[in-house]
This record gives sequence, C-alpha cells and structure tokens, in this order.
Amino acid sequence: MVETKATGLSESFEQGVLALLPRLRRFAAGLARDRADADDLCQTTIERALLSRDKWEAGTRLDSWMYRIMRNLWIDEARARTRRAQTFVAEDAGLSVGGDGGQEASVALGDIDRALATLPGEQREAVLLVMVEGYAYKEAAEIVGCPVGTLNSRLVRGRDALLAQLGEAA
Repeated sequence: MVETKATGLSESFEQGVLALLPRLRRFAAGLARDRADADDLCQTTIERALLSRDKWEAGTRLDSWMYRIMRNLWIDEARARTRRAQTFVAEDAGLSVGGDGGQEASVALGDIDRALATLPGEQREAVLLVMVEGYAYKEAAEIVGCPVGTLNSRLVRGRDALLAQLGEAA
C-alpha cells in the first residue's frame, strides 16, 4: 500500500490530537468547572478540529490551535448560557424557589479547585495555561489572544488571589 503525503499528514494530525487529549481535558475541566460540561467541551473541540483540519497548517503548533478552538467554544457557550439565564420575572421572585441544595451543598471540593473557581475567567485561563499547563507567557498570550503584558497582569492577579484564598483556607 502506498502512502500519500496527504494520508501521512492526516495520520500525523490525528495522532497529535490523540496525544493532546489529556491536556485538553484538563484545560476544559478548569474552564468549565464541571466534569460533564468539560467532557462536552472537549468533545466539541475535537469534533471542530477534525472538521477544520484543513485550516491547520502543518508545522505550526497543534496544541495552541486546539486550545484556541476550545477557548472560543467556551466563550460562545458562556455567552449562550448568559442569554438562556435571562428571565422575565423580578430577581427577588426566585429567592423562595427550591431548597438549600442538600446533596450538592455537601459535596466537598478541594481547596485549590474552590479557589480557582472564584477567579474571573481571564485570570483562571492565565493560571491554567501558565501554572498548570506549563506554557510560556508568550505562548499563553497567543492562545488567549492578548499581549504578553496583559497575560502577565492577569496571571499575577490570579496567583495573588489564589494565594490569599488558600492562606485563609489553611
């Protein structure tokens, strides 16, 4: 069987996506803060990447391209959730609806997960990409689509907030 250049590229692309899967799942979990939402985000990201594989340029960073797809999908989902959450009744009308959460309220989360979840999205992204995924500031800034100085500022504020919260938890 003769392997064409296009076939080799496709196999390389698919192998690259498979190799990135654990890192993509970790980033999705950090963004979504919910395992089911993170799995959905990861699946949608891979689906989008496979459908758009012709837009990826061989020789460029596949991981950065995939992270950018995931980030854009997450932003779209967050915007859609905001629209879906809008109601036509006064905010006070919902105060007496439902219980105290019972089981959900008793689920214990790790101190770091709780602290990370309180960060604004931009700071959480910076912390996840640099401190968890190990990207250089420049690479993380390219993924997020902001200047390096902006990413550095978000990272410092996020790290300081995490340290303050984790210091209180101890």
